[in-house]
Amino acid sequence: MPRMLDVSDDVRAEIGDEEADRLLAGDNTPGSYDCTSCRTPGDAEQERTSTVLFVGDETAVLAFAHATCLPSQIVTVSEEQLQGAVRSITGDEGAAPADAAPNQAVLGVTSGLVLIEGELRPALVVEPTGAIARPGAAPGGTDDFLPLLIEQGFMPVASLDSVPPPLPGWSVLLAMGQLHAVLQPGTGGGSPVAWWQAHHPLQVTEDWRTAANKTQTVLLFAAPVGSIGRQPREDMLRGALDKAATHGRLVAASMPLAGT
Repeated sequence: MPRMLDVSDDVRAEIGDEEADRLLAGDNTPGSYDCTSCRTPGDAEQERTSTVLFVGDETAVLAFAHATCLPSQIVTVSEEQLQGAVRSITGDEGAAPADAAPNQAVLGVTSGLVLIEGELRPALVVEPTGAIARPGAAPGGTDDFLPLLIEQGFMPVASLDSVPPPLPGWSVLLAMGQLHAVLQPGTGGGSPVAWWQAHHPLQVTEDWRTAANKTQTVLLFAAPVGSIGRQPREDMLRGALDKAATHGRLVAASMPLAGT
């Protein structure tokens, strides 16, 4: 069975036509893999899969992701981050990525419509790929992702019965119908800076974009690693959000839409 593999022009140019053709033929591609974005299993023979090339200062590593999580692309990272990614991809339990670089966890972002107060609201769900430590904290400590967000104004969510309060200075950047970034206030009252920025603009559904343009507001939910996971349907995403809220593992805020 031919593999449902995507190899972008940029990745092909970097790895060469011969290697790209071998990948497309299935010679060097694992049938099953752990998605480099959401860390859940994927199957290149059953679902569209992206080739993602991580390029460091001296090393390049080819990884695979669900096409719904990431498009095929080149991601430039530091050599230290890349070595951590290698350990993650190869499953080297003796040196977990957090041991080498506490801040290397990537924020995974999923878009979906969430029914609140009888209306479908455009939402983004943020879940890191690993524990988030405070800057300067010793490796292997507690996961401070939610406390750090609460300190920035996000509110703990016990249930999804009401729209979370607005977070001043934050916004969601949508341009040409694609999701580009979540912006936070700049230091000292300066221009907004990216809290999260897509390596490649993310597609959102027409219904999501319509709802966002109607309300001019996006809800952002955040949960620590392992709380939400990759959910293939919006009803399952809502169920995962409800469960995270019940267990005190969810914070949220509403923020204006920037762009169209």
